Order: sequence, then C-alpha cells, then structure tokens
Amino acid sequence: MPYSPLLVKPMREELTSIGFKELLTPDEVDAAMDGANTGVTLVAVNSVSGCAAGMARPGVRLALESDGRLPDRLFTVFDEQDLEATARMRSHFPDIPPSSPSFALFKDGELIYFVPRHRIEGRDAQALAADLTAAFEEYCQ
Repeated sequence: MPYSPLLVKPMREELTSIGFKELLTPDEVDAAMDGANTGVTLVAVNSVSGCAAGMARPGVRLALESDGRLPDRLFTVFDEQDLEATARMRSHFPDIPPSSPSFALFKDGELIYFVPRHRIEGRDAQALAADLTAAFEEYCQ
C-alpha cells in the first residue's frame, strides 16, 4: 500500500531538486525510456527506507556535484508509492531482482551498470558517490 503523499514529498524532492525527472505512471516510464536511446541515462529507484535517506539520495547528490562526466538524463520512480511506474521501470532490467533503493545506468538504451540495495546499505554516502562517479567517468561522454 502506498505511503501518504505528505510523507514522501520531501523524499521525492531530494531527487527532483537536483534534476531528476519523476516518472509517476507506466506511460511516463515508456515515453522517457523510449527517448533514452542515445546517451547515458541514470534511473534512481527511490524508497522510504533508511538506506535511501542516509546513503542513496545523499550519495547520488554528491556524485552529481562532481566536476567530472555526468549522465545526459536523470529519471526516478518511487518504489513504495508509484507501484505501476516502478514495475514498468523494472521491466527495463528484467534479469535483476527488485531492489530499492537502487540505481540503473543505461547507455544508448542498454543497461550497463546497476547498484542494488545490498551495495548501498551499510555504506556511507561518500562510498556510493565514489562508485557512481567512477561509473559516470567510464560510461558518460
């Protein structure tokens, strides 16, 4: 069951305030991913969990503040809130078990890098930022 919109509003804004486009419906996911066939796209699967609050959202913020290469597009879906949009996004990485929070990096429409929850929780935001920054340096133009 989805959480109260009032509860998740600040959690959503942590990502949208740094440039992520929120995808709320399956149709929005389809349109966004259909348009992501060139360049690099970062998808954040957001969550109300403690590791999302303490590590995932702060870590991606730090990574996007780096002076290096960055993805062309930033999209987010919210797991415990926008259930159908999240399910549709996960259909773009079908061989990976559901995981939230998580990050998926696509290049020219192909999944090239994935950070599941077990590589987020128990670490600090700086460690996650370092992982994401390294992926950006490798895959972004």
